[in-house]
Amino acid sequence: MNTVSIRKVELTDIEILQDLAKKTFYETFESFNTKEDMQNYLNENFSIDKLRSELENPLSEFYFAEFEHKMVGYLKINSSKAQTEIKNTNSLEIERIYILQGYQKMKIGQLLFEKALSIAKTENYEYIWLGVWEENPKAIAFYKKNGFIEFDKHIFRLGDDEQTDIMMKLNLK
Repeated sequence: MNTVSIRKVELTDIEILQDLAKKTFYETFESFNTKEDMQNYLNENFSIDKLRSELENPLSEFYFAEFEHKMVGYLKINSSKAQTEIKNTNSLEIERIYILQGYQKMKIGQLLFEKALSIAKTENYEYIWLGVWEENPKAIAFYKKNGFIEFDKHIFRLGDDEQTDIMMKLNLK
């Protein structure tokens, strides 16, 4: 049986990361958004320059999930000032966990979450937090199953559309 491996994304992987990030985001949200908003978001947030800047930031880390020599998912975590909102030195943000649709029933999201959890515990963070779209019940259920609780909301802008994210956190202490 083939297993899924998790490995850190390196700068030399940038084109693989860009392709995977665009594909997974598109698969997840294209049916809920206009083509224009999706294209603008993908071009702006997953450009090579933006991804290079994120990969070179020592406070952000990306990890691939690899299955049968193919990158099928990824994780992005942020600490300290790299966090998108809270910017607490005692917390770790999971900014992204995305899996290609054809691999979503293989518990790869759980493996990526466990990687983030392991890092958070090793670094002695007080909690992990994230934002998840309120219209994504599958993701919300996943995080609740892993012990996350809702604590706030924020606006996520996708093109001209303002969407509400539920902010969730998992206390580690």
